[in-house]
Formats: sequence, C-alpha cells, structure tokens
Amino acid sequence: MDLELSKKSAAAKALEYVEDGMVLGLGTGSTANYFIELLAEKIKEGNLSIIGIPTSTRTKELALGLGIELSTLEQHQPDLDVDGADQIDAEFNLIKGGGGAHTREKKVATASKRFIVIADPTKLVDRLDWHVPIEVLPHSREQVEQKLLEIGGKPELRENFTTDGGNLILDTKIEIPDALELESRLNSIPGVIDNGIFAKRRPELVIMGKGEGTKVMER
Repeated sequence: MDLELSKKSAAAKALEYVEDGMVLGLGTGSTANYFIELLAEKIKEGNLSIIGIPTSTRTKELALGLGIELSTLEQHQPDLDVDGADQIDAEFNLIKGGGGAHTREKKVATASKRFIVIADPTKLVDRLDWHVPIEVLPHSREQVEQKLLEIGGKPELRENFTTDGGNLILDTKIEIPDALELESRLNSIPGVIDNGIFAKRRPELVIMGKGEGTKVMER
C-alpha cells in the first residue's frame, strides 16, 4: 500500500469537516502537512476563509508560506484541530511527539472543541508500545532520567534536537498498561514539561487513509 497516498487521502477527507469561518488547529508532521497544503488550495479557490493555530514553528512557517491567516490560542479558541499521530490504539489513546512538538500539539488539541486525527494504517495498533517522547527542562535532565529508570523506563536523549521551547526530548521505552495513569504519572515528575501520551484528550474521530480510500472511525 502507498503510505503517502494514504496520508493524502486521510488529509483530503478531513477537509470535509472544515467549515467557512472556522478557527483550525494545524498539526505537525508529514500527514498534517498534506492537510495544510490541501487547506491552502481550498482557501485560494475562494471557497473558504479560516484562521489557523499552528502547533509548531515548522507548521507556522509552512502555513504562512501558503498564505494561511494565523493566530494564537490566547486570541482564538479552535473549533477543530486536525493532526497526525505516531500510534493510535483501539480506544483512541495516542502517542505523539515524533516531531518533538507534542507539548504545543496537546495544548491546541485540549483547547479545541473537536479533535480529528488523520493517519495511515501503520499507525493503528492493538496497544501502545512506541517510545514515549518526554519534553524536559535541560537542567533537569539527569534527575528526570533517574526517575524514569526507577519506574521502569529506558530514556534516551534525542540527539541534536531542541524543542520550540528550547527544551530536550527523552524518548522513553516504557510499558503502558494504563495510558491515562502513565500520562499523569510522567507529567508529575519535576522537570517534565509534557509527554507524548494523549489519553486525557483523545480525538473524537480518526480518519484512516487506505490508498485512495479512507475509513472514518468514531469514538
């Protein structure tokens, strides 16, 4: 199966949920980029007027380059957030943060009235087992690593990478028997900004691209 075509199909389907005048959360990553590009095309056709809330500097630069009007969470509440995911389980719990933007992605998703995830079929799993990206204050790295080891995690520093907030990412292999509990537990560690588990804020819809087709799954 052509995964890039699957991503594009999911992005195109998500456009059907966009209405004129909406404030949209604009996700980060390869699948979200397809959505932003298609959104810009529709705006240029003159059929749509929206305001975008970017979830990363990369997304901001892409959207501005395509002529999309942007704002911030402080000024506008998103009606809809469209983003990708690194893993999605059967209950729509997610792992995000492969691009290192999960902290802002989570803020935008949490603030949004509706949250849609677009993905290719490789992202759907029976249980979450991908490494969990954890954004950490640089001066707290060693203490956080020690705490993660104590709870059974295996943290690994993401080399040559800093987040938009100037922080570090610890990609952490850890068992996830209860996504909601672990999300809270990781965030309670001093020095942790946020982690890539999305269990408190799950999407209402997952749009799975399958080649030229799509499957819409509702929670």
